[in-house]
Amino acid sequence: MKRITLLTLTLTVLLSAACKKNFEAINKNPNLIDQISPGTLLNEIIYNMASTNLRNNYNITCQLMQVQLNYPQYYGGVHRYEILENTGLSQWDASYKWAKNVSEMLQTAEKDNASNYISVALTLRAWIYANLTDVFGDVPFSQASRAEEGILQPVYDSQQDIYTQLLADLERANSLYDHAAGMVYGTDILFGNDTHLWQKFTNSLRLRLLLRISDVDPSAYAKMVTIIEDPTASPVIANVEESVILQVTGVTPNISPWSRALDFSTQHSVAAFFIDILNELDDPRRPFFVTQARAEGADIGYKGIPSGYDDAAFSYSPSYMNNQQVVVPMQIPILTYAEVSFIKAELAQRGYLTGAEDFYKAGIRAAINIVTEENIDDAYFLSPLAIYDGSLERIMLHKYLALYFTDFQQWSEYRRTGYPVLPKTNSMLNDGVMPSRLLYPGIQQIYNPENYQRAIDRMGGDDINFKLWWDVN
Repeated sequence: MKRITLLTLTLTVLLSAACKKNFEAINKNPNLIDQISPGTLLNEIIYNMASTNLRNNYNITCQLMQVQLNYPQYYGGVHRYEILENTGLSQWDASYKWAKNVSEMLQTAEKDNASNYISVALTLRAWIYANLTDVFGDVPFSQASRAEEGILQPVYDSQQDIYTQLLADLERANSLYDHAAGMVYGTDILFGNDTHLWQKFTNSLRLRLLLRISDVDPSAYAKMVTIIEDPTASPVIANVEESVILQVTGVTPNISPWSRALDFSTQHSVAAFFIDILNELDDPRRPFFVTQARAEGADIGYKGIPSGYDDAAFSYSPSYMNNQQVVVPMQIPILTYAEVSFIKAELAQRGYLTGAEDFYKAGIRAAINIVTEENIDDAYFLSPLAIYDGSLERIMLHKYLALYFTDFQQWSEYRRTGYPVLPKTNSMLNDGVMPSRLLYPGIQQIYNPENYQRAIDRMGGDDINFKLWWDVN
């Protein structure tokens, strides 16, 4: 009797275990990823972050920097320096969402000792957080994306501490690239797994960040020169073809950030400041950027509306933004050869390199080629506004044009240098003073109140005029 009971119990246990195993197998969701490889999240991060950056370039940077504006818009608007709590919300949310994914990618890469993916993850993290701190100031960084560790309310790190860590990360990333090992976890949509190009992105981003802080850390100049003068140890982008540009193909999920191209152009006039410069240069990028203005039923050339305009009574229909720019195939620039050339031009203008005019002209040629796919001839540089006059202002004017469509870079470079000099109107808010930062999203007051309060206390309030650490102008 005991033997029968024992046998029955054994069979029951075995059957129960088998049923549990079968139940788990049957009820396992095949659409969920059990384990991720270092490359699982890479393309999602690149596409989604680049798309968010472009949308906010258009809605924030382009309006602040007098590239385009909502027209007609009689009151307020970003082009009149109206900054609300939700102005930067989408950038904040997307940055932390995809930075979390970068953290997971980095952890997996380190676990697998996949050195190239470690370098890529560190580069992407620096790209995301540099923009984030340049836009808002102090932000959660060292304790961000650590909810699994019980950190639900991360501290706000100082801008200086964030930059210090990002630059150290980029230096480490450069040292880890192993071109013989390659990238074996899928094909990335930015460089097609070319680790040489990824390394050039890493070091070109180092140049951008070092230049950004050069007014508060003079040692940055020597570091930039070291990078530029040793391309074997620290290669940077060396031609247009090596530019970091996401090619949006239209093949799902790599689709245009604008589901309707008309939303890009409808009630979006080019700003007079931007198009007037291009007109004076007789610049070939104009038809790619904007449409013709019209009056009395006829085209009248390229003509914009003044940003922060005082009076909506204009005698013409302005040039609107050309929506073909966001029809696939399209490009989202991240860091281009033109930008690197202008960084070198500035270093030479300041006396740290030689050949300022050559770098300046290379930057202009590259910026135009990226848009038009054409090479300009020397006649372009006969225009008074194109002649290199030896000034930083002239370099920054053309860098401003070259940074079109590149996340927050026009605005950041304006805050760093004060160039180009932008016109003001009586209708501009904030006493006509360019905002130095965006407001923290209001939701931070609810979900992270203590650390939010500490951050704004350091600024004397959540103030759009509080200058960032590197902004000494």
